[in-house]
Amino acid sequence: MNGFIQNLMGMGGMTEQVIATDFLIAAKAGVRNYTVALTEAATPELRTALREQLRDAIQTHENITNYMIAKGYYHPHELSEQLQVDLTVANTAANLAEKTNG
Repeated sequence: MNGFIQNLMGMGGMTEQVIATDFLIAAKAGVRNYTVALTEAATPELRTALREQLRDAIQTHENITNYMIAKGYYHPHELSEQLQVDLTVANTAANLAEKTNG
């Protein structure tokens, strides 16, 4: 999404943050799903394949987390800072909803 459309929709520069957050949530779900599948796998070959996929999913989650921390989108060790980020995102979403429904 280009800057003009972002500003028009009231999102400013937050699109990158939203995409990264969605990606992080999806990666976390992937780790969880691979873990469950691994515990239910019936053959050693399947367990081996799932372990490899799980390692890749964990690495992807770490990469996204590190990216978000470096960009200031995610503060896993600073609850008050993360709260401010979350409030900003929530307010932007609410404002966007008002503009869209308004």
